[in-house]
Amino acid sequence: MADATATARAEIMRLHRAPEPEVLAPLLKDAALDSEERRRVENRALGMLADLRSAQSSGWVNQFLQEYRLNTSEGIALLSLAEAFLRVPDPETADQLIADKLGNADWKSHAGKSHSTLVNSATWGLVIGRALVSDSEQASSLKRLIARAGEPFVRQAVGAAMRMMGEIFVMGRTIEEAVARMKKRENRGFTASFDMLGEAARTFPDAERYYRAYEDAIHAVGRHAKEGHSISVKLSALHPRYEVAQYERCVPALTEQVEALAALAKRYGIAFTIDAEESERLDMSLDIIGSIAGLPALKGWDGLGMAVQAYGKRCRPTLAWADAIGAATGRRIAVRLVKGAYWDSEIKHTQEQGLSDYPLFTRKAATDVSYLACAKDMLRAKNIYPAFATHNALTVATILEWAGDSRDFEFQRLHGMGEGLYESLVREQGYHTRIYAPVGGHRDLLAYLVRRLLENGANSSFVHQLADERMTDAEILADPVAKIASVGGTRHPSIPLPEDLFAPERKNSEGIDLNDRQELQRVAQFVQSPLAFRAGGEDRTPAADGAGNVTRPQHAPDPDRRLATAAVERALGGFPSWSMQSIEHRAACLDRLADLLERERDHLMALAVQEARKTIPDALGEVREAVDFCRYYAAQARSGLQPIELPGPTGERNVIRMEGRGAWVCIAPWNFPLAIFLGQVTAALVAGNTVVAKPAPQTPEIAAYAVGLAHSAGVPEDALVLAIGGPSVGQALMEDVRIAGVAFTGSTATAKRIARTLLEDDERPIIPLIAETGGINAMIVDSTALPEQVVADVVTSSFRSAGQRCSALRVLLLQEEIADRTLEMLSGAMDTLVVGDPADPKTDVGPVIDQGAYDRLMAHRNAKQNSWLKTIPVPEDGLFVPPTLIAVPELEAVRHEHFGPLLHVTTWKAGQLPETIARVNSTGFGLTMGLHSRIARAAEAVEDVAKVGNLYVNRSMIGAIVGSQPFGGEGLSGTGPKAGGPHYLPRFCAERVTSIDTTSSGGNATLLSLEDVGL
Repeated sequence: MADATATARAEIMRLHRAPEPEVLAPLLKDAALDSEERRRVENRALGMLADLRSAQSSGWVNQFLQEYRLNTSEGIALLSLAEAFLRVPDPETADQLIADKLGNADWKSHAGKSHSTLVNSATWGLVIGRALVSDSEQASSLKRLIARAGEPFVRQAVGAAMRMMGEIFVMGRTIEEAVARMKKRENRGFTASFDMLGEAARTFPDAERYYRAYEDAIHAVGRHAKEGHSISVKLSALHPRYEVAQYERCVPALTEQVEALAALAKRYGIAFTIDAEESERLDMSLDIIGSIAGLPALKGWDGLGMAVQAYGKRCRPTLAWADAIGAATGRRIAVRLVKGAYWDSEIKHTQEQGLSDYPLFTRKAATDVSYLACAKDMLRAKNIYPAFATHNALTVATILEWAGDSRDFEFQRLHGMGEGLYESLVREQGYHTRIYAPVGGHRDLLAYLVRRLLENGANSSFVHQLADERMTDAEILADPVAKIASVGGTRHPSIPLPEDLFAPERKNSEGIDLNDRQELQRVAQFVQSPLAFRAGGEDRTPAADGAGNVTRPQHAPDPDRRLATAAVERALGGFPSWSMQSIEHRAACLDRLADLLERERDHLMALAVQEARKTIPDALGEVREAVDFCRYYAAQARSGLQPIELPGPTGERNVIRMEGRGAWVCIAPWNFPLAIFLGQVTAALVAGNTVVAKPAPQTPEIAAYAVGLAHSAGVPEDALVLAIGGPSVGQALMEDVRIAGVAFTGSTATAKRIARTLLEDDERPIIPLIAETGGINAMIVDSTALPEQVVADVVTSSFRSAGQRCSALRVLLLQEEIADRTLEMLSGAMDTLVVGDPADPKTDVGPVIDQGAYDRLMAHRNAKQNSWLKTIPVPEDGLFVPPTLIAVPELEAVRHEHFGPLLHVTTWKAGQLPETIARVNSTGFGLTMGLHSRIARAAEAVEDVAKVGNLYVNRSMIGAIVGSQPFGGEGLSGTGPKAGGPHYLPRFCAERVTSIDTTSSGGNATLLSLEDVGL
């Protein structure tokens, strides 16, 4: 059996990102029905449709979903309101949220349309609510009436409605309440699998709280063991760092916790199911489940179960693995087959990471095919107890057809959905059905409720189709096998492969799946190895001790003015021939450079780790951004730098051309020694300029390697000249009156010095300066924001890259009412961070770049010691600045950018968002700003008045994507234009117009020919 489990795991690995047609081919064969089977299944499913429609007429939830579909503005508004309302503690923001969600939708069009009196009553309440939040004369009268009544009428009504939705979708606020509710008449004949609400732990206290909740639930359910209920457990709720990079600490800890819970469940004789997680966690989950299944203490207990998602390409071999594990451990593994709950986020993450293919199917019908084929496998498996979680009548009817007389399986449905589908099967035909029953406070249902409604109320889902009166029975019961066969199992045309995300303009940069443990270990081993390379004409091997104490052979003294002058002279000498090359030739060089960067990706990542102290994910991001710059600017040059013929009077030809200016100086920072370095260089080159490229003195090796690759890609050595050195080299380059322009990324103070130097000599030409500098970047958080999301984004924005990004979050502005709760969660999330060697995959925060940076940051941190809200320990040896939260009385107390993992925190009052934005603007910096709010009008208000280059709403503030989020600031944060944007290349060009009078050589022949035609 060891061979069977190993074979299954190998197949799981093989199919992870296999092409969709390849995965679907065998599934289509096994999911297909012959004509007689199809006839029987359709007849049975038609009967179920009748039962479902009957239940709909008596169930207000189904009527509600039918009236307010998720493809309407009203449906989206209600879902958004439900997601946020109950967590808002202050009335002012609650009223703003209500006005935002109710104010723009057309509620009157729904009035009186439903078959449900309750839904119609709710609709009239929404009509009145919209009137109250509008500015009409009718609203004023209603507001005066309610004011006299002395009640916040709308707020109370909305709160009651949201709590009612909580009652519908949550079985009970406590496990005791949930167990009691299962005894009610509506649930007669059903059993439950209780799930303690909570998407994932963010902190270790969260995880401990969830563990105790699961433990208490097992005790409570165990006291009623004869009723057949069970418990479902999310592994991500039991550890805040359930991640592949944290495997060594999370998997052993989780195995120990799950063993204790499983042993308790065994003692009571109840079933215990481990829920499915995102695809990146599948291998870890299987390792944990396999360990638990093999424990001698659990021998003889068939209560261990797992959930498997049919939308994943690896579903079938995962079932084969479960069957093999059952055989090897002498048990039946209970498997809950679900269709999947993370579809949209899995698609997005795969695209963002630039991976080869998706881990799941891109068509809904393909998931249905997978589900049916896998259901057949489960019915045949000897060591699996099948549990089919579905609301689809066709799927249920097909399973019943294949099962024949067997009752050795169960169905499952979500609490609050699927009423009418199973009642007859349970109470009249004796089939076992279990209700997946969430347990917890209504405020805790937020993310869960939204995800479940989206999953089951999506336009393509069976639940939504059933609610659509325009759809015929034949359309609802259409054969998914036929649908997929008709398109050859191909991927959905609207979902391109990640490499084609920006097609046809360019190819997306290729990523590495760092959630593949074997691949992560391979990369880690490589970046930790000594490297030999050429830089500045001699072999050098940097050696890093992992703590930021990097040793290098001694370089020659910084080049003096003579050497800087020589570099400019060489670039000037190369300008005539390079500028005469066609745009296509120059763009092709950039495309070849992008390919070389990807070929040398591992080596470049190692340099970024060893020389620039970057963690492995940051090093990967660095290479990918450099690749994207090359391909983006090549594409932009081909489309945007071509000569353009301009309109004018007849007999005249006017053409504008974009030409290179001459020799540019590009000065790059150490925090993006490859991406920004090459971004500046390639933009200047493709525009027809030659370049003197000066890297930061801390990171010369990676720059030298990149320049070598550029030369290999076809850029002449005298078109791209490397100038390695410190500030004196930079100053000498700036003082050379022959340079044609400067592209600089670094501090505001240095940018101002450059600007002054370029203007000091009255005899030198006025040349362009493109400067990208730093900022006092703020994130504003109001009380509608989801705390878990805020905390994750704050940690990423503040502490990733040790806070050494110009876009990093520097000041967190929390609405007063949520400050304490958010800071408590943020403090706990900081405790989960790993500070250490950047070459170690588990490291979150590495050292800062050099001793000078360390000294400046620690001086500021220590000066503010009495205001620390939170700090965490770091290794004693090395340049590690502890991530620290520093309280400040007001935003204005932060006057300078502190380039490291130090986050300043202050508060703002409800209703003062405009004033808060104005105060951020008054700092004079304008690089990045973040906003976390569920109020769309708040986002619009910030967008209208914030003076920042990049505004990020409900996401982190770092990681701008070339071509998608052009990056750059204003005010003290830079000159623009934005790097990676459509207006960047023209700044490197001289615009030249040629105007030719064609009448002097015989007139406009075209005009004459037109006249002849007219005659």
